[in-house]
Amino acid sequence: MRILAIADPHLSRHTPKPMTIFGPGWAGHPQIFFERWHETVQPDDLVLIPGDISWAMHLPEALLDLQDIAALPGIKVISRGNHDYWWPAISKLRAVLPAGMYALQNDAVVFGDTVICGTRGWVTPGTEGFKPEDEKIYLREVERLRLTLEAARKLQGKKLLVMLHYPLTNAAFEPNGFTRLIEHHRPDGVVYGHLHGVNQDKLIKHWCGIPLHFVAADALKFVPKVLQEE
Repeated sequence: MRILAIADPHLSRHTPKPMTIFGPGWAGHPQIFFERWHETVQPDDLVLIPGDISWAMHLPEALLDLQDIAALPGIKVISRGNHDYWWPAISKLRAVLPAGMYALQNDAVVFGDTVICGTRGWVTPGTEGFKPEDEKIYLREVERLRLTLEAARKLQGKKLLVMLHYPLTNAAFEPNGFTRLIEHHRPDGVVYGHLHGVNQDKLIKHWCGIPLHFVAADALKFVPKVLQEE
């Protein structure tokens, strides 16, 4: 089983929202997203989707996009992004998820010898414009990362991958609560998205030796990134 990742599909089947307003890299979206997935992903693959899955505001609308993703090859693990306003209480979401799709929140799942855990994340202290309300959400997300990593440890897999929607740290690459937890638990990799139109050469590829995989859909040209071969 290979493991791949792609974030930020930004689907909107209920109320289509053209993404080209965010740059020419989105031309042909979402058709290209589905085409490249079919070209890349095999039925036995596992695909991580760390957030910004659907523009929908409510779960019934988002289900149209979730069902479209579920119909694609592979097993899917999803986590929440900042634009996933439709994401309800986790028990309510899991009750309606299509077969072969798993949602993470304060817990972890295991496939073979690899454990997957994750949370949304948030902007971190030192980020330009960081406000008191950001501090509250940041601290809550640090706690959620701690919970998901503790849940992952109990599953005792040989490998560990962490899903975040936001980058692990700010543009100055300063340590924070997220980085401290990552340093302590030493996962085999962290995947994240959220950023669009950035110079990827300016993004760090490791944190204390831990690989950081930037997997925003437009940055990947909509081709899911292979993280782990069979």
